[in-house]
Amino acid sequence: MTKQRLGNRLRIARAEKNFSQEDLAKLAGVSRQTISSIETCQYIPSALLAFIIAQKLEKPVEELFFLEGDDA
Repeated sequence: MTKQRLGNRLRIARAEKNFSQEDLAKLAGVSRQTISSIETCQYIPSALLAFIIAQKLEKPVEELFFLEGDDA
């Protein structure tokens, strides 16, 4: 059985826009802790939240989120 997880480039994309976790959280309508948990792969965002974050960072969702693991 393969073990995959959702990776992300959220921290990098945030830095490119000079957004703090708090800035992005306010734009996306979530808490700063949610953004932190997504960045550290402790929380997997819903598809809706992933698209909202991508929109706020002006990036395609597949550029921010990707599968990593055995078969990724």
